[in-house]
Amino acid sequence: MIEELIIFIKIKEGDVKAYESLFYKYYTPLCKYVTLLIGSYDDAEEIVQELFYKLWRDRDEISIKYSIKSYLYRSAHNMALGYCEHADVRQRYIQNYSESNQDYSFSVDSELECSELKKILDNVLRKLPERCKKIFLMNRFQGKKYKDIAIELSLSIKTVESDISKALKIIKEEVECYGK
Repeated sequence: MIEELIIFIKIKEGDVKAYESLFYKYYTPLCKYVTLLIGSYDDAEEIVQELFYKLWRDRDEISIKYSIKSYLYRSAHNMALGYCEHADVRQRYIQNYSESNQDYSFSVDSELECSELKKILDNVLRKLPERCKKIFLMNRFQGKKYKDIAIELSLSIKTVESDISKALKIIKEEVECYGK
């Protein structure tokens, strides 16, 4: 236990080797534990990888007083529960959506309209400034949050918000022109 706290102190100081030793010691056991909770080893690996990423990223803010093992397992447990809750919500949404749209079928006109709108969107995306386009795609097509995009691209959240607003405004203008 004291050895682990010393390792964590080294991690807080930015010691990559200490971080790697902790990773190699707990990665597989944590993956097995999370697999028991969620039923998928692949998803468990993603959760544990995210856990270790957050441990490194937030190492200055994390406070562990007794056991790093307990901290890792509790964090993995909480992340697995969050994953399950999100999966339940997603499943309910899919079920509700499919139930409400069972009898709906596209007409030829609707399919043509969708095709034309897709062309308009593609055209607008080509016209957007590169950063604005990248941010819009990350948000709308990859489902990333503004904060995550800001961190990934080393931008402020306000810049991300501004670029999303700019893209939406341009798209709205083009779609309104299409309707006329």
